[in-house]
Amino acid sequence: MSTTGDKILDTALSKIGEKSLFTKELENALERNEVDLVVHSLKDLPTTLPPGFTIGSVLKRENPHDAVVLHPKHAGKTLDTLPEKSVIGTSSLRRAAQLKKRFPHLDFKDIRGNLNTRLKKLDEKEDFAAIILAAAGLKRMGWERRISQILGPEDCMYAVGQEGGCSVPVAVHTMVKDSQLYLTGAVYSLDGSDSLKETMQTGIAAAAASPEEVDEQVQRVGVTASKISGEAQDRAERLGVDLAKLLLSKGAKEILTVARQLNDAR
Repeated sequence: MSTTGDKILDTALSKIGEKSLFTKELENALERNEVDLVVHSLKDLPTTLPPGFTIGSVLKRENPHDAVVLHPKHAGKTLDTLPEKSVIGTSSLRRAAQLKKRFPHLDFKDIRGNLNTRLKKLDEKEDFAAIILAAAGLKRMGWERRISQILGPEDCMYAVGQEGGCSVPVAVHTMVKDSQLYLTGAVYSLDGSDSLKETMQTGIAAAAASPEEVDEQVQRVGVTASKISGEAQDRAERLGVDLAKLLLSKGAKEILTVARQLNDAR
């Protein structure tokens, strides 16, 4: 099925001005019982699901990081070693904001289309020195060999379970170590010059829950989990909420408001 986001390819995603760009048509079909289920990338889902909808399953996580795909003439280089003013293609405000801050010698330009289209634009023209894509998408399509560089959290943090989408300069990094869940969250201005970043942690259950420990399909943030204890889910959710509140208390809302205003004015 084709969605609004699939059809409008000459405008940056952040400029189209609609929500649920890649999900609305599919959700309408689900509501009309024309389909039994739909499959999305989490980054394409709106933060709040429509009434009556739930995320029924989340597949085993692929690499959540972003990847650099270089023009063939730049083979062997990295973002650090690309020539001054090299143009990097990305349709994501989250990626662009972080990478502008980290690699000020590079220029960034919107690029739209599916993976085939973007790779063709990269390879057959001289418009881009490199493009930034999700490592997960490249690996699942069998194009892992095109990955020139994986961007770690020091270069570009990812979206929550790929959630948050392409239109918001918000990013996270998570790590589980010694039964502790660490969550780093950040918000950015469009050019990355203004940012806030904080890290918080919480203890989580190390072992899978026994049946008596699992809440009866309690929904948390739209996700139905059946093999994780309710306490561990609650702690993880509270960690996200607490980190968001901390960032907001330090001025995150103001940074994002300005970012949205500047993006609308572009």
